[in-house]
Amino acid sequence: MESTGESVSKLIYADYDEEGVYVYQAFKPQTVQTAVALGTFGKGFGLDRISWIKPSFGWVLRRTKYGTKNRMQGIAKIKLSHQAFHEIISQSIESHWNQNVFASEDVWRNRLNSSDVIHQWDPERDLIGRRLERQAIQIGIRGEVIKKYVSDYIIGVEDVSSLAHEISRIKKGGATNFPGVPEEKEYPISEELFFRLGCVR
Repeated sequence: MESTGESVSKLIYADYDEEGVYVYQAFKPQTVQTAVALGTFGKGFGLDRISWIKPSFGWVLRRTKYGTKNRMQGIAKIKLSHQAFHEIISQSIESHWNQNVFASEDVWRNRLNSSDVIHQWDPERDLIGRRLERQAIQIGIRGEVIKKYVSDYIIGVEDVSSLAHEISRIKKGGATNFPGVPEEKEYPISEELFFRLGCVR
């Protein structure tokens, strides 16, 4: 995980359509290939530990060194239903104490330790790795939520490792005409959830 820092805004930006919202995860290539074949995760995906999902493709590209980092050469683009994504983020507790949300650090810590979903805000990046003036959300799932993620929440899985490699190749050549990269826009959430997630506009 990348350490958090102050930024102009903390908003959920994602690629989404009427059917659902996309998030990204990186694994060994075989894990992603198995997930594509099954339509959800299978062999190579651990249900007994926390797993992080990220709506920001640019953040994942930088984190995985464009799909070349050890054990992160496979990048999966996962589609979740809107209902599933909302169920996940509605349970989430921020990984750092936000005194605007929790009255005391003890209350926050108790909630954090008992929650199956946690999140943190990391510096957002564009496709060539430049830091943007906003932060990107990273969501960690475990326990019963990660089981439902695999069994119920996932609509489909796509392998975008080759796209990451192509973006890297174009980037090294000094160009920015990246192919097949969908637009990420602000994801709408309620005012109550906006406050609880620690979002800042």
